[in-house]
Amino acid sequence: MAGLQLPMIPHPITLFFIVFFAFSPSAKAAQFSVLSYGAKPDGKTDSTKAFAAAWAHACASTQPATISVPKGSFSLGQVRFQGPCKNRAILLRIDGTLVAPSDYKVIGNAKNWLIFEHVNGVTVSGGTLDGQGAGLWSCKNSGNGCPRGATSLEFTNSNNIAITGLASLNSQLFHIVINGCQNVKVQGVKVSAAGNSPNTDGIHVQSSTGVTILNSRIGTGDDCVSIGPGTSSLWIENVACGPGHGISIGSLGKESQEAGVQNVTVKTATFTESQNYCPGEKNCPGQVSGVKISDVTYQDIHGSSATEVAVKFDCSKKYPCTGIKLEDVKLTYKNQPAEASCSNAGGVASGLVQPTSCL
Repeated sequence: MAGLQLPMIPHPITLFFIVFFAFSPSAKAAQFSVLSYGAKPDGKTDSTKAFAAAWAHACASTQPATISVPKGSFSLGQVRFQGPCKNRAILLRIDGTLVAPSDYKVIGNAKNWLIFEHVNGVTVSGGTLDGQGAGLWSCKNSGNGCPRGATSLEFTNSNNIAITGLASLNSQLFHIVINGCQNVKVQGVKVSAAGNSPNTDGIHVQSSTGVTILNSRIGTGDDCVSIGPGTSSLWIENVACGPGHGISIGSLGKESQEAGVQNVTVKTATFTESQNYCPGEKNCPGQVSGVKISDVTYQDIHGSSATEVAVKFDCSKKYPCTGIKLEDVKLTYKNQPAEASCSNAGGVASGLVQPTSCL
């Protein structure tokens, strides 16, 4: 995922208030086990129809519903969890592992493996998603005209969503996508893939508002979190990121009329073995020529850089960066203060700032 990489921690005035939807299954919740619909936890039997049937009954229930997936390995093709539903409290409780087809061609052109559409009040809790993406990665690395690949889990055009305690491994493409949603809480997830896996972003957010990502570990070799057009009020806290490309805003500016990104907060995050990423171009010239960047604060950032220039603001001549603030930024390169580079950027630096501010 190419984009403008901004591991930012904005000023506290950017705090926003979100009301989270929380679903706690009660004694009155209708229970639907995938085993009752023919799913088998043997890792071989295709359980796609069983999962779809369990969802259909839970979605049709007029009372809160729980879909239970017991321990074991369940083989699944593409499953579409379609709404709207007759209730607004469905819990998909996963105690086992969901496994994508080993032949990447089965879902390689499907765009998604597991997708929730037009749902309200859905919680996905626990379990592991194994996308078995290594075969497709090898195909892409060989350049043999491979399918684009499937995102492991997507929520689109949905509200009041929770994803908790989930592990996602080796997705063909992005691991988790949140698109066109409101009020989403992602907490305690672990996302991992090989460091050289292509386009395996951990969590991608676009056209969504009121999304929080908390207490998670993401290392996929690509973006830990990628932030696309139309994202607002995104809060990321206590996330361990890497190896990969860090937290990226982009790609932006592909369309002449495109929604912007605003009110993003990254707090108490750790970046390890993270790198800037510019496909095909060494210094990403012209990447932000049509994008206006303003009012970004970098606060209390400490660490070491793999390159001598640790901070680089390479902004558009037509739309210069404005309102950039550096507060207590201390970065080193080979145990010496690192350097900063600015082009078409304006702002202020305060406190003891290393590298020396170029604003």
